[in-house]
Amino acid sequence: MTDFKAAREAMVDCQVRPSDVTKYPIIDALLRTPRENYVPADKQAVAYMGKHIAVSASRFILDPRTFAKMLDAVSIHPDDLVLDVACGTGYSTAIIAHLAQAVVALEDDATLANAASETLSDAGVDNAIVVNAMLSAGAPKHAPYDVIVIEGAIEVFSDTLAKQLKEGGRAVAIFAQGPAGQCYVGTKSGERINWRSEFDASAPLLDDFTKPETFSFG
Repeated sequence: MTDFKAAREAMVDCQVRPSDVTKYPIIDALLRTPRENYVPADKQAVAYMGKHIAVSASRFILDPRTFAKMLDAVSIHPDDLVLDVACGTGYSTAIIAHLAQAVVALEDDATLANAASETLSDAGVDNAIVVNAMLSAGAPKHAPYDVIVIEGAIEVFSDTLAKQLKEGGRAVAIFAQGPAGQCYVGTKSGERINWRSEFDASAPLLDDFTKPETFSFG
């Protein structure tokens, strides 16, 4: 039988801390959140391995190192309202809920959205809600947001999401660059988001954030 508590501590000590993520609120949230409850039953034994875990054909829980470094880079504050895009089964939402005042979790897969809502409720996460809607459309009803976190790789950051970010608000996303990628943090200034590179990272590409194909006559 897997000792999940020991596995959780090993994840933090062997994957997260060595990646220079040492902020207490992030470490505490990772240690207090049972990752195994958010993965399919047949994958619980590998819940704490250093890899992305598929929870559906198109949705993954990001590997611990990447996710923790994203949170560290975007610096979520206790009074922030956060939009968690592509929340999957809600693990990322549960972690962010420890750091922020409130979280709006966005998921376009109705089955996953229902599972996330149920698991978060069972875990007593009372400062998060799950919205089932198109990812690139965001959740305008609850905007504007202090922070937007995207749980997967993107090629473009949608203008619709940008409009839902507060002036001075931050966004963090992994931009796909061929087979590799780069994590960027953006800060909104006027009508623009000014992006800065943070670290190398890769993740499965989210269909809602791909570049439109262009036609040429060859």
